[in-house]
Amino acid sequence: MKINEIRELSTQDLVERLEGTQAKLQQLKLTHAVAPLENPSQIKLVRRDIARMKTELRQRELNK
Repeated sequence: MKINEIRELSTQDLVERLEGTQAKLQQLKLTHAVAPLENPSQIKLVRRDIARMKTELRQRELNK
């Protein structure tokens, strides 16, 4: 997910998307622990998406 897409979301949508992405990360980690993923770099991409979302939420919090 690109930063422009994240900025267009409302705060509530962003929080919901963040929770879903965090659940996806946990599922990827669990799956990778049991059997290697076909593309393990997915974990890195999802972690970075989470970081982008958290950064945007924090910026919104500070700008209030």
